[in-house]
Amino acid sequence: MAAVRVVSLVPSLTEAVAVSAPGALVGATEWCSHPEDLDVVRVGGTKNPDVRRIIGLAPDLVIANEEENRAPDLAALRAAGLQVLVTEVRDLPGAFRELTRVLAACGAGRPGWLAQAETAWDQLPEQAARLRAVVPIWRRPWMVLGRDTFAGDLLWRLGVDNAYATHAERYPRIPIEDLRAVSPDVMVLPDEPYRFTREDGPEEFTAPSALVSGRHLTWYGPSLAQAPAVLGEALRAACR
Repeated sequence: MAAVRVVSLVPSLTEAVAVSAPGALVGATEWCSHPEDLDVVRVGGTKNPDVRRIIGLAPDLVIANEEENRAPDLAALRAAGLQVLVTEVRDLPGAFRELTRVLAACGAGRPGWLAQAETAWDQLPEQAARLRAVVPIWRRPWMVLGRDTFAGDLLWRLGVDNAYATHAERYPRIPIEDLRAVSPDVMVLPDEPYRFTREDGPEEFTAPSALVSGRHLTWYGPSLAQAPAVLGEALRAACR
């Protein structure tokens, strides 16, 4: 039976459920910023949710992610008798599979934006030349995309090879001197989780910097339909 009351602990899934199953969401994290007019009970952060408040909402389903949420919090919710659906997303096909599973559990069926997103990624233009990139996601300390990441897979499909794609860790800490020594074709700097800006990040490197939307690079939801165009334009602008 489809869930009637849903709490989401994942910003991208919050947006997906909100636009696909209106009225189903009763709770979401403070980091759930889309849709911008979302009006539900806030239940803390992704890493520190208010378990008691979630239990008090009496949801039929709690949506979580194995990377974004902590196992002890999810275990506490299950111990309280709540059903918890945990997603695992490491690449674009996995995102489409998990979105289909989540939306079905929420009684949303298959929304039009999901088909549009699949079409947008299926019809990517052929890349004339591939770029080698370093993709920082944090500074102080510097952290980058490593192996087996959703964002890295999206960039690969757009013709960008992650210089740390074979690193042993998924989000390794790399000294700034080592990042500079890579000499990539482009630095890809998203505005989340760390908010890189023109004044904060590019000054550290000699390679051109592509300032990209973190929502389009790291979220799996309705933003996937526009992501190829948005990310592609940012990359082209940086490398002109």
